[in-house]
Amino acid sequence: MAATTWNLDKSHSGITFSVRHMMITNVRGSFNDFEAAVSADQDNLSALEATITIDAASINTKDEGRDGHLKSPDFFNVEQFPHIVFKKTALESAGGDDYKLTGDVSIAGVTKSITLNTEISGPAKDPWGNTKFGVVADGVINRSEFGLSWNAALETGGLLVGDAIKIHIELEFAQGN
Repeated sequence: MAATTWNLDKSHSGITFSVRHMMITNVRGSFNDFEAAVSADQDNLSALEATITIDAASINTKDEGRDGHLKSPDFFNVEQFPHIVFKKTALESAGGDDYKLTGDVSIAGVTKSITLNTEISGPAKDPWGNTKFGVVADGVINRSEFGLSWNAALETGGLLVGDAIKIHIELEFAQGN
């Protein structure tokens, strides 16, 4: 079977993250504007091609001041690096619908390889006859490895912002024409 182009269904997709704040809680956020390009043969998923492009300026943590700081040169520097890009380099079965998805992620001009625990569901027909499949991926990156190292010391010890960023991605795709 030949590779098929799959179109992102944005209304059923999301990219979220969380990071430790003041060593006592987590701040959660999302990216509101992103695209995903996928070409896959359902009988040979390891050969799939996938790229996710995120508009870094679309970050939303429900706090305009914090979002402005995250867009600044202290963090994402969105004027110089407007996109965060993930490009698949490997996909290995972990049994059933579970996979290890490895790719190169570029953030603020730094590219590193990361591996995400991934579940791929489908394909399945929706009630309107469209063929769909879903991807749920989770992982952790170290923000300082990407040069996002701004921080502030706390009076009680520790740092304001944690280094580990937990990533959660849920994407739904419809078979292209």
